[in-house]
Amino acid sequence: MKVVTDASPLNYLVLIDAEHVLPELFREVLVPPEVVQELGHPRTPAKVCAWISTPPPWLRATLSSRGLPDEKLSPGESAAIALAIDAGADALLIDERDGTGAARRLGINTVGTLAVL
Repeated sequence: MKVVTDASPLNYLVLIDAEHVLPELFREVLVPPEVVQELGHPRTPAKVCAWISTPPPWLRATLSSRGLPDEKLSPGESAAIALAIDAGADALLIDERDGTGAARRLGINTVGTLAVL
């Protein structure tokens, strides 16, 4: 199963030392550069910043060829949704309500952090 992930699931999983479940559950885990940038932001917890500064080999940063302009969504959410479409992902890992709704309206299967756990 190929998935794209937004920042919040990675953030939470890293904070609770559970990010290792992702490659156990999914064949391929993709992340857009906007999400990588968000996870490395100075206001992000230090543990998450350190983790994303040397990402594991199973996490593949991938650009999307399309944009998904939506003023209600963060750049990371928009990029994750666009990448899920481009990559033909089986699911999008996302927690935010607006992002989940936008993805579902586009026919993307969404999975939250709790469902991953």
